Amino acid sequence: MDHNKEVVLGFFDAISDRRLADLPRFMAHNVVDHNKIIHGEVDEPGAAFEGLRQQLAAFEPLSVRVDELIGEGDRVVARVTQHGVHGGTHPRMPEPTGRSFENEAIWIFTLTEGKIIEIRAVSDRLGLFLQLGWEWPKNE
Repeated sequence: MDHNKEVVLGFFDAISDRRLADLPRFMAHNVVDHNKIIHGEVDEPGAAFEGLRQQLAAFEPLSVRVDELIGEGDRVVARVTQHGVHGGTHPRMPEPTGRSFENEAIWIFTLTEGKIIEIRAVSDRLGLFLQLGWEWPKNE
Protein backbone atom coordinates (compact mmCIF):
# COMPACT_ATOMS: atom_id res chain seq x y z
CA MET A 1 0.00 0.00 0.00
CA ASP A 2 1.41 3.40 -0.85
CA HIS A 3 2.30 5.89 1.87
CA ASN A 4 -0.54 8.34 1.11
CA LYS A 5 -3.13 5.60 1.63
CA GLU A 6 -1.48 4.65 4.93
CA VAL A 7 -1.71 8.30 6.06
CA VAL A 8 -5.44 8.42 5.26
CA LEU A 9 -6.07 5.13 7.08
CA GLY A 10 -4.15 6.48 10.07
CA PHE A 11 -6.28 9.65 9.98
CA PHE A 12 -9.53 7.65 10.12
CA ASP A 13 -8.16 5.39 12.87
CA ALA A 14 -7.27 8.47 14.94
CA ILE A 15 -10.80 9.85 14.43
CA SER A 16 -12.48 6.56 15.33
CA ASP A 17 -10.24 6.13 18.40
CA ARG A 18 -10.77 9.79 19.42
CA ARG A 19 -7.02 10.44 19.37
CA LEU A 20 -7.09 14.16 18.53
CA ALA A 21 -3.50 14.57 19.70
CA ASP A 22 -2.40 12.23 16.88
CA LEU A 23 -4.01 14.25 14.08
CA PRO A 24 -0.86 16.37 13.42
CA ARG A 25 0.85 13.11 12.38
CA PHE A 26 -1.59 12.92 9.46
CA MET A 27 -2.67 16.51 8.75
CA ALA A 28 -0.48 19.50 7.92
CA HIS A 29 -0.82 22.42 10.35
CA ASN A 30 -2.38 24.51 7.56
CA VAL A 31 -4.76 21.84 6.24
CA VAL A 32 -7.91 23.22 4.61
CA ASP A 33 -11.16 21.31 5.10
CA HIS A 34 -13.81 22.24 2.50
CA ASN A 35 -16.28 19.77 4.06
CA LYS A 36 -19.37 21.73 5.08
CA ILE A 37 -20.74 19.00 7.33
CA ILE A 38 -23.57 20.88 9.00
CA HIS A 39 -23.96 24.63 8.55
CA GLY A 40 -20.77 26.09 7.13
CA GLU A 41 -17.69 25.14 9.08
CA VAL A 42 -14.75 27.46 8.54
CA ASP A 43 -12.47 26.39 5.68
CA GLU A 44 -9.47 28.53 6.51
CA PRO A 45 -6.01 26.96 6.95
CA GLY A 46 -5.73 24.90 10.14
CA ALA A 47 -9.40 25.19 11.14
CA ALA A 48 -9.94 21.49 10.42
CA PHE A 49 -8.42 20.57 13.77
CA GLU A 50 -11.10 22.48 15.68
CA GLY A 51 -13.83 21.30 13.30
CA LEU A 52 -12.94 17.66 13.95
CA ARG A 53 -12.77 18.30 17.71
CA GLN A 54 -16.29 19.75 17.58
CA GLN A 55 -17.56 16.76 15.57
CA LEU A 56 -16.13 14.31 18.10
CA ALA A 57 -17.67 16.31 20.96
CA ALA A 58 -21.09 16.05 19.29
CA PHE A 59 -20.91 12.38 18.29
CA GLU A 60 -19.96 9.88 21.01
CA PRO A 61 -19.19 7.30 19.87
CA LEU A 62 -18.19 8.05 16.29
CA SER A 63 -16.49 5.50 14.08
CA VAL A 64 -15.48 5.54 10.47
CA ARG A 65 -15.05 2.28 8.57
CA VAL A 66 -13.08 2.55 5.33
CA ASP A 67 -14.94 0.49 2.71
CA GLU A 68 -12.83 1.44 -0.31
CA LEU A 69 -9.59 3.36 -0.80
CA ILE A 70 -8.28 4.64 -4.13
CA GLY A 71 -5.04 6.53 -4.56
CA GLU A 72 -3.47 8.27 -7.53
CA GLY A 73 -0.63 10.74 -7.36
CA ASP A 74 -1.18 13.19 -4.50
CA ARG A 75 -4.88 12.26 -4.09
CA VAL A 76 -6.60 9.58 -2.04
CA VAL A 77 -10.34 8.91 -2.19
CA ALA A 78 -12.05 6.98 0.60
CA ARG A 79 -15.58 5.59 0.55
CA VAL A 80 -16.53 5.17 4.17
CA THR A 81 -19.41 4.22 6.42
CA GLN A 82 -19.80 6.48 9.45
CA HIS A 83 -21.59 5.40 12.65
CA GLY A 84 -22.31 7.57 15.64
CA VAL A 85 -24.64 8.80 18.35
CA HIS A 86 -25.61 12.45 18.70
CA GLY A 87 -24.96 12.77 22.41
CA GLY A 88 -22.96 16.00 22.72
CA THR A 89 -23.19 19.65 21.81
CA HIS A 90 -21.88 21.46 18.75
CA PRO A 91 -22.22 25.19 18.06
CA ARG A 92 -24.05 24.61 14.75
CA MET A 93 -26.13 21.53 15.58
CA PRO A 94 -29.52 21.09 17.23
CA GLU A 95 -29.59 19.97 20.86
CA PRO A 96 -28.36 16.38 21.33
CA THR A 97 -31.02 13.82 20.45
CA GLY A 98 -29.32 10.69 21.76
CA ARG A 99 -30.18 9.05 18.45
CA SER A 100 -27.75 7.02 16.37
CA PHE A 101 -26.94 7.23 12.69
CA GLU A 102 -25.15 5.33 9.96
CA ASN A 103 -24.36 6.94 6.64
CA GLU A 104 -22.01 6.67 3.72
CA ALA A 105 -19.55 9.37 2.69
CA ILE A 106 -16.86 9.99 0.12
CA TRP A 107 -13.76 11.83 1.33
CA ILE A 108 -11.16 13.23 -1.09
CA PHE A 109 -7.74 14.05 0.34
CA THR A 110 -4.81 15.90 -1.19
CA LEU A 111 -1.45 15.10 0.41
CA THR A 112 1.96 16.71 0.27
CA GLU A 113 5.10 15.34 1.91
CA GLY A 114 3.10 12.64 3.69
CA LYS A 115 0.50 14.96 5.24
CA ILE A 116 -3.09 15.80 4.37
CA ILE A 117 -3.23 19.39 3.12
CA GLU A 118 -6.79 19.49 1.77
CA ILE A 119 -10.03 17.65 2.55
CA ARG A 120 -13.27 17.55 0.58
CA ALA A 121 -16.18 15.30 1.41
CA VAL A 122 -19.77 14.54 0.51
CA SER A 123 -22.12 12.47 2.61
CA ASP A 124 -25.72 11.43 2.89
CA ARG A 125 -26.81 14.50 4.88
CA LEU A 126 -30.51 13.91 4.29
CA GLY A 127 -30.18 10.43 5.76
CA LEU A 128 -28.18 11.84 8.68
CA PHE A 129 -30.82 14.49 9.43
CA LEU A 130 -33.67 11.99 9.18
CA GLN A 131 -31.96 9.43 11.43
CA LEU A 132 -31.15 12.06 14.05
CA GLY A 133 -34.59 13.71 13.90
CA TRP A 134 -33.20 17.08 12.87
CA GLU A 135 -35.16 19.61 10.82
CA TRP A 136 -33.75 20.39 7.42
CA PRO A 137 -31.93 23.77 7.50
CA LYS A 138 -33.78 26.68 5.96
CA ASN A 139 -32.12 29.16 3.62
CA GLU A 140 -32.53 32.62 5.02
